[in-house]
Order: sequence, then C-alpha cells, then structure tokens
Amino acid sequence: MIFASLIAHLKDRMAKRAEFRRLVAEINSLSNGDLVDLRADRSDMIRYAHQQVYGV
Repeated sequence: MIFASLIAHLKDRMAKRAEFRRLVAEINSLSNGDLVDLRADRSDMIRYAHQQVYGV
C-alpha cells in the first residue's frame, strides 16, 4: 500500500514537472515583441504558470 502510494505520488510530481517545463518553454519561445503585444512580463507569466500547475 505504501509503495503504491509512493509511486502514485512520484507519477503526479513527474506529470506536474513536465507540464510546468512545457509551459515555461512556450513562454520562453515568445519574442519580446509578442510580450509587448500581450502587455505581459515573462517572469510574471512563469510565476503564474507555476501557480497554475502547483497551486502555490
């Protein structure tokens, strides 16, 4: 039981990490001009992505 719980927890963490890395890569692929058009700040977008994925 404990082992299965540990495996489930690790799978969840790996999935969240993969999602966060995908979002960061997408944010980093935006040009500075794109960010200006969006009126967005890259670091704020990464912080929001972290909050979205990890709920912190």
